[in-house]
Amino acid sequence: MTTPTIELKPSAHPLSDSEREAILANPGFGRHFTDHMVTIKWTEGRGWHDGQLVPYAPIPLDPATHVLHYAQEIFEGLKAYRRPDGSVATFRPEKNAERFQRSARRLAMPELPVETFLEACDALVGQDKAWVPAHGGEESLYLRPFMIATEVGLGVKPANEYLFLVIASPAGAYFPGGVKPVSIWVSEDRVRAVPGGMGDAKTGGNYAASLLAQAEAAAAGCDQVCYLDAVEHTWVEELGGMNLYFVYGDRIVTPALTGSILEGVTRDSLLSVARDLGYEAVEERVSLEQWQRDTENGTLTEVFACGTAAVITPVGTVKRAGGEWRQSGGEPGEVTLRLRRALLDIQRGTAEDKHGWMHPLG
Repeated sequence: MTTPTIELKPSAHPLSDSEREAILANPGFGRHFTDHMVTIKWTEGRGWHDGQLVPYAPIPLDPATHVLHYAQEIFEGLKAYRRPDGSVATFRPEKNAERFQRSARRLAMPELPVETFLEACDALVGQDKAWVPAHGGEESLYLRPFMIATEVGLGVKPANEYLFLVIASPAGAYFPGGVKPVSIWVSEDRVRAVPGGMGDAKTGGNYAASLLAQAEAAAAGCDQVCYLDAVEHTWVEELGGMNLYFVYGDRIVTPALTGSILEGVTRDSLLSVARDLGYEAVEERVSLEQWQRDTENGTLTEVFACGTAAVITPVGTVKRAGGEWRQSGGEPGEVTLRLRRALLDIQRGTAEDKHGWMHPLG
């Protein structure tokens, strides 16, 4: 399998410094995009080819393009951070590259080599380095690699043509207003994924399936929806876009991977960070009844959600049909805040990177 070199075709008219700085002053999340994107094609019989960095622009698609009808689409999310010395580094991009391969395999799509994934991300961040926010706070440059099936035709089969792209968006805090607990609605009649399905693949269909339950959570006055397992409707799995952690004093638990839970990069990182800080960090099943019972009897001291976009977000109020309870008195817990700071310090370059997670640019 050949690894394409990214041909640089930068924009002759990038956004001015003043326009870019105005955006970086209040970027929000996923609202603004940098000047460029990377594209790489895959064709059956030829493999990966025509890697290019080009000006950010719309993608022309025929109405019969495969992805529009059969949803062969996968994506990733990772961040680039400005370091104290002004340099830039991405956080664990090889983990995203490996998960991107697993997602591709599940959706019968070609697997992009890890080194090509890294080359594409490096090329975009290198070209649009000025878009990485200044060091300090939670600001970062969010990268969105994704791949779509581009064969034209309505036959139901794996496509014979694909397009891989990377775009980037400057990002502030995922939940504006600082570190404040989110409220959770437990969906007991809708499921996110089933065993043998696509729950452990990062594909748009999983998120589309979550939108109705998320709207129901909003109607119940909650920020996020939590899903249970699809078989017994008993075991806590994850939120619509984040993994969960349960804190029992010095013991920290995250639901074990079952094939219907997305293996989050932040989730994986926190297992190591927690152990580095002296906590016992384990993966095991947690039932909804256990969650409510242990909160009420005081043994479950904190709960938090985690993901690339949100980093770590404390859980405050939990609602289910016929019940409601609060975590940590509705305030961010001590362990949650300690883990959050420890991870952010590694990402921003103010703490030792003992695991070699940061990928410096060039």
